[in-house]
Amino acid sequence: MNTLLHPSYFPSISQFAAMVQSEVVTFEVEDNFQKQTNRNRTYIYSPNGIQMLNIPIKHANKGHQKTKDISIENDFDWQKQHFKSLEAGYRSSPFFEFFEDDFMPFFEKKHHFLMDLNFETIALVEKCLRYSLEFKKTNEYFHEVANDIFDARSLVNGKKDPNVFETYTQVFDDKHGFINNLSVLDLIFNEGKFALDYLKNQKIIVK
Repeated sequence: MNTLLHPSYFPSISQFAAMVQSEVVTFEVEDNFQKQTNRNRTYIYSPNGIQMLNIPIKHANKGHQKTKDISIENDFDWQKQHFKSLEAGYRSSPFFEFFEDDFMPFFEKKHHFLMDLNFETIALVEKCLRYSLEFKKTNEYFHEVANDIFDARSLVNGKKDPNVFETYTQVFDDKHGFINNLSVLDLIFNEGKFALDYLKNQKIIVK
């Protein structure tokens, strides 16, 4: 199966499950940027419940901008803020310290383009999962796709994602209960080597 997806910032569990269940992944890189999607945000479990991590971007004065042309606003240290949030949420999780050294270089590096950063987060997750993803990129935008392609681009619209997954133990679930379909980081820090099997076994729905 060939699955069509948007590259996003530390993708949601639904997006990464779609990736690992596919024979080939095609990433949409010719789309116009849309605000309030997971293109530049991800959701984690914080001590106070769900928390959004948002990457600030530079908005051009012109109309539509392609996502691949979106630049990151680095005037303040959002990376330091994001890593502190991950520490607050996952320092006491079973596997945070195991993976911490893999993530530190990423949060110490300045990135220019959002698209490049998103692909780097996907590569980081692959490393944690010990999984090699075979993928290609689009060279034009298709409003409709062929029948042999699973169009999962809608999964980037996080709040509209219909997927509900099996529960697993989360750090603060005694306070706030199970929070569904967070960033795949939540699964990795809590489940470690079992995360890949979990992703392979979840049913993916798109609307």
